[in-house]
Amino acid sequence: MEADISTQAVGLASSADFSIINLFIRADIIVKSVIIILIACSIYSWSVILEKIKLFRKINKSTEEFETKFWNSKSAESFYNNLPSNIDDPMALVFKDAMQNLLKRRSKIDLNNRINTMLETGIEKQMSKISKGYTFLATVGSTAPFIGLFGT
Repeated sequence: MEADISTQAVGLASSADFSIINLFIRADIIVKSVIIILIACSIYSWSVILEKIKLFRKINKSTEEFETKFWNSKSAESFYNNLPSNIDDPMALVFKDAMQNLLKRRSKIDLNNRINTMLETGIEKQMSKISKGYTFLATVGSTAPFIGLFGT
């Protein structure tokens, strides 16, 4: 009797195909949908991660160039006048916005508070552009293990 059971078990194991594709095909629709969702989220997450790597490399390079040019200039106003019109560096954009507002309003009344407000809003605007996609990464990173467990 024991020999019959062992030969049947060996026979079952050899006839069953446990490849990933075959397991996916034999899975229930819920498991299939969870796996597809996880794969899609993974692909999108990696695209966001790679985009951020490229963006931060570009920002670091352009910021170093901006700082070098800024500290080598004679005055902030002359540096502002020599800035190109199509800048995409966040630090240069904050500087440009602050200088535009400063040169528009030449009055010295409450200048320090106004400059601080302009810089804070400029920095916040640039940070919101840079941080696009982090919410998705945080959500996927915290929920993916539970969704995966649901699928199994």
